[in-house]
Amino acid sequence: MHQSTKMAGTGARRPLGTCLGLSLALSTLLPAAALGQTDTPDFIPGLLALEGEQSEIPEVLTTTRLRQSKLRVPGTTTIITGDMIRDLGIMTLVEALRLVPGMVVGHWGSTNPVATYHGTSQYEQRRLQVQIDGRTAYRISLADVDWLSMPVALENIERIEVSRGPNSAAYGINAFLGSINIITRSPHDTAGVEAYTSIGSRGHLRTFTSVGDTDADKSWRLSYEKRKSDGFDSQVDGGQEIPFHDGHDINNFNFDSVFRIDHQHSIDVRAGVLDGVNEEDLEKSGKLGATTNPDIIIDDYYLHVRFDGATSPSHFYHIQASYQNQRQRQRWTVSFPAEDFNDLLPPSVPPFPEDQGPFIADLNEDLEETRQEIELQDTLILSDDFKLVSGVGYRKDTFNSETYFNGKGHNHQSRVFANAEYSPFQWLTFNAGGNWERTTTTDQDYFSPRAAANFIFNNNHALRFVFSRAVRTPDAFEQNPDWSYTPRNVQAPFEVLEGSRILIEDLLDQTTSTYGEELEEEWITSREISYFGQFNLERAILSVEVRYFNDYFRDMISGFINEEEWFIANNVNLEQEGVELETSLDFSGTKLRATYAYLEQEGSYIGDSSLPANTQDKVVDLLGRLSARDSGSFAWIQDLPMGFMTSASMYWTNEVRDTRFERADFRIARRVDKTDYSYMLALTIQHYLNPKPWISPDNRIEDQNQFFVEAGIRF
Repeated sequence: MHQSTKMAGTGARRPLGTCLGLSLALSTLLPAAALGQTDTPDFIPGLLALEGEQSEIPEVLTTTRLRQSKLRVPGTTTIITGDMIRDLGIMTLVEALRLVPGMVVGHWGSTNPVATYHGTSQYEQRRLQVQIDGRTAYRISLADVDWLSMPVALENIERIEVSRGPNSAAYGINAFLGSINIITRSPHDTAGVEAYTSIGSRGHLRTFTSVGDTDADKSWRLSYEKRKSDGFDSQVDGGQEIPFHDGHDINNFNFDSVFRIDHQHSIDVRAGVLDGVNEEDLEKSGKLGATTNPDIIIDDYYLHVRFDGATSPSHFYHIQASYQNQRQRQRWTVSFPAEDFNDLLPPSVPPFPEDQGPFIADLNEDLEETRQEIELQDTLILSDDFKLVSGVGYRKDTFNSETYFNGKGHNHQSRVFANAEYSPFQWLTFNAGGNWERTTTTDQDYFSPRAAANFIFNNNHALRFVFSRAVRTPDAFEQNPDWSYTPRNVQAPFEVLEGSRILIEDLLDQTTSTYGEELEEEWITSREISYFGQFNLERAILSVEVRYFNDYFRDMISGFINEEEWFIANNVNLEQEGVELETSLDFSGTKLRATYAYLEQEGSYIGDSSLPANTQDKVVDLLGRLSARDSGSFAWIQDLPMGFMTSASMYWTNEVRDTRFERADFRIARRVDKTDYSYMLALTIQHYLNPKPWISPDNRIEDQNQFFVEAGIRF
């Protein structure tokens, strides 16, 4: 039995030709961000602007692992500079992704941030590859992204590159919908002492300090950041508004260094420690009769070492290795009537007395995850017309949790990747690449290819045709769960259960549960037609990028994972079609930027036909919870006399779970430069045009105007 369900964007289907025409019209009104540079061997010509092209054309590092002009890159990539983030008064890392066409940003549970490209998820962001300076940064056993504890400070960001569309050809399994690479500033550019703080509404506090030095042979930076917030104002419970325990308090220490061995070789060493608490509310996140808040205590650290070298001006390589450990401790006390607890016991366990008080004990969802990763990448520039990047990688993921996995588990992943860029003519560039990998999650091999042709006109305009396929395998918890709760500090008369396992499998409805059943991989086939153009006006540069895409998803995993219901399977096929626009106008003292995205998504159920029709529809709908029909942004940054600068921005996202996000931000700042130091003062106002909660009814902000004051100094 197959059922077809129209999903978000739902409603009347808008002709895409109309959307494309609208996008092109809007593009005439509105800058591709300037591209920052990273430390590389100085003489390598392959990293310079390509011959015959305007130097203002942005370059991209992430999409194919080659440094390429946007005229030659095989796909659409958004570049968000760190200066843009700071000039717009963006307060958190995940908020910067609102500048990416097609990206939906929100919160779930308490104040846990979520960001997804084109949806296809409930709340877990399991189909995006996220990296920090090339180091894989998404969670290990759940393949999710924990934006709240991402170990990077806004002040240290050089730029963020977001490859929109499948990028498994370059980065493997989790780059299913796209890839995000957060590139930090070189410590060579941040020598000295810097201090910054911002305070504002809803208990917002963020402080940043750094100290560093540089000379001909080395540079280093040590930085500390605190991120703190009280969360949303209130939650809804039984129709009443009550306080919401959903804040966070994070401390982030980072050390970054570059040691130059000689003119051709260097070593980067990066390390960090992050700790803090993510508050989880008893009413919203408490499980099994919780009586205390199940706050998450975070304790993470990482070490990342990279060696860059070159054998000639046309041949260079790097070897990088990283180790990261993510540990969270989540514990709470439960109390519920003995008769209810007896209902949870398997038939082999005799019932307990029901007149001697409730079952009281401590439960936990502690989890420790470790990732070890090594990669060798080689870049060969055979000529101006032919460039090749290739490499191999290996990753070992280890997870330890008595709750989720009944102890330790591990996965291994091996991969080989390559991409060739060939330009037989000045006006034509071909890209062909792919990634072969093997993972022990399914014990199978996979190949994700990509091919593209770029037609280049007048060295400033390109029309791209891109075909790609990508794969995502189930993560460790989806594929191999061993979920149970082990009571501790059990009170009489249940003390005999101290240290025993309460299996979630025994609590599930066995007639519908798919717990323990083997899952298969998901596939996406993507087709893109996109245009990038840069118009060098008399006193300005106008950049326009328009993307049309048609994506077909096969065997998508959907369903429910919780302690009351476990029903997931490869049971949905999807088709997505849409148009995205990114355009900018940049001239002296003024930057204008606008984005727009339109998405149509349709899904069909392909799973167990014995399920009721309404259940089938719900399974399909789950993959549309965060799919937005319309979304966009507008930003204006203006320099003024006497060191003043203002910015205004607006963000909107329509029809996500029948809610709309509409917010306008305003910022005024003044920077004063003295001989030995400089300082900055700023005021940012966030005005919520739509006062209704975004995504969840508990995401309540009572005052439509949120205020933030910033101050910084640098020596």
